[in-house]
Amino acid sequence: MNQLQLPVPSSDALEASQALCQHIAEAINAHGGWISFADFMRLAMYTPALGYYSGGATKFGGAGDFVTAPEISPFFGATVAATLAHVLDELGQESASILEVGAGTGQLAGQILQELERRNALPVHYAILELSGQLRERQRQTLLTLVPHLIDRVQWLDALPEDFVGVMIGNEVLDAMPCELVQLADGQWQQRGVILGEQGFAMQNRPIQSAQLAAACEPLPTIANYTSEIHLEAQGFIAALGQSLQRGMIILIDYGFPQREYYHPERSMGTLIGHYRHHTIHDPFFYPGLTDITCHIDFTAMYTAADASGLSLEGYTTQASYLLDAGILDFAQQLPTTSIDYMKSVAAIQKLTTHAEMGEIFKVIAFSKGLTGDTAPGLRGRDRSGEL
Repeated sequence: MNQLQLPVPSSDALEASQALCQHIAEAINAHGGWISFADFMRLAMYTPALGYYSGGATKFGGAGDFVTAPEISPFFGATVAATLAHVLDELGQESASILEVGAGTGQLAGQILQELERRNALPVHYAILELSGQLRERQRQTLLTLVPHLIDRVQWLDALPEDFVGVMIGNEVLDAMPCELVQLADGQWQQRGVILGEQGFAMQNRPIQSAQLAAACEPLPTIANYTSEIHLEAQGFIAALGQSLQRGMIILIDYGFPQREYYHPERSMGTLIGHYRHHTIHDPFFYPGLTDITCHIDFTAMYTAADASGLSLEGYTTQASYLLDAGILDFAQQLPTTSIDYMKSVAAIQKLTTHAEMGEIFKVIAFSKGLTGDTAPGLRGRDRSGEL
């Protein structure tokens, strides 16, 4: 679709985007006329009151820019709860908690709490690590609608706890973290950054100064102008989770590939993409603050970071395998097969599990520390850890 045909933002939204552009321009000038793409993405996504995740624009659902799995079907969260209940039972419900990172609209939290209550497996606390005040309020309102009698169990955090026992879960969290861009130019890997050009923001390469970033480029194909993303911040996040977790499991659900597929020679332009009002955007500078900027995840890098942090790999599989093994079909089978709800549920499950939709491109990776029990539901199906 031609960008001229895209929905035009409201005057308030446009004003906020322009204010954010000014803020980013000032940051570029303050850093000598160039900032890394990761810094640009951080400013575009998380600047207080103006960034994509920090402003007031609707992000999720039909009125937003994209739809996440918990909004497609309540059975998604109910199925995830099967994994959580298994781990909580091993840890002891009275001493274990759940921590969700970046809870979006709160739908996943509500669905998990509903199902855990049905299973008589509620944790003492359901913590949500969320830095956006606007999203916190939306999560609170969702939970007050879905599980008002359980709201006292929910607590919002500003940082990871120091000694956490329980299950940490993040659905589409890693892809929202700022990534570095690199490009093979003039025979060497260079770091892509952002400058102020005649038409606004523009890309400009500079020699890589960071040894860590340079080392991360080693697996990439040596093809002229090959461009891709490096997930240093996401790797640091995995390390932080590993430091926080004393005993329990970490479950991360996101779209991406193992390293061999991620840095395939034919994927020469990387995976960076934007989402604006359910349209795909290939310009990362399109309406900053109103457009979601994201990239796929290199799950091999996530595994490497986890392993270095003392975490054990519990499993790596597709979302389809995970949901089917954890019993998502059981929920649909409880509905009358002639009902509209049944037909809607079947369609939703197909979207979540089929190869052509979310079933293959979305992956589930789980890490643990101090667990000795049986493999949890969801991770007993086709394990693809060998691909990492």
